[in-house]
Amino acid sequence: MTSIKSPRTLAPKARPAAVAARAPSPVPTPAETCVGVITAVTPTGLSVRSGSLHSTGQRAASCLLVPALGDTVVCLRVAPDEVWVLAVLQREEGVENVLHCAGPTRLEVSAGALSLRADELSLHSKHFALRADRADVVTDEAKVMGRQLRVVGTAVKLVGSLLSTVFDRVTHHSKSHLRTTEGLDRVHATHLECEAQQLLRLSGQHTLVNGEKLVKTRGGQIHFG
Repeated sequence: MTSIKSPRTLAPKARPAAVAARAPSPVPTPAETCVGVITAVTPTGLSVRSGSLHSTGQRAASCLLVPALGDTVVCLRVAPDEVWVLAVLQREEGVENVLHCAGPTRLEVSAGALSLRADELSLHSKHFALRADRADVVTDEAKVMGRQLRVVGTAVKLVGSLLSTVFDRVTHHSKSHLRTTEGLDRVHATHLECEAQQLLRLSGQHTLVNGEKLVKTRGGQIHFG
């Protein structure tokens, strides 16, 4: 008389930790789906309760939303000790939503446009690179803060109604410098020097040179009038 072995006896003796490392099976792997609740979240996995089932599992690669404690999720059970969380069905209000991908990730749109819309948008990265044929930034108020700021371009143009700069030291070098001021142009300094290698010209309808203690002129030839 042939005896029927229990399912526990038919279970494999050793199960690999990762599904990718499992040897291919000649028959399809049976699986069943269930709906459960996340009861615990640990660095090693997730604890899921569905009726009388209490098991630990992992988040599937297609489930970008990281499950949180108390979430109602869809699970795929491929073995008594192997459960994969496929999707999050319901989450309590106020819990932060986190999308997570392991390893290098790229979001690609083959046609059309990609739009991001949020009341508040923050980007955090050790290195940020933006490459575009044309970039337009429109904002009511902008603030740029950094230890070093470098702008390199063939042509740089600034247009505005008010420009205010504060620096400890300013160094300017150009082959040609032209400046036009329609109103008042005033320079206030403790010590002011103007030096030209060939020609220095000061011209005005009325020219005033005032020295409180001393006015000194030196040259090979001095012409007045």
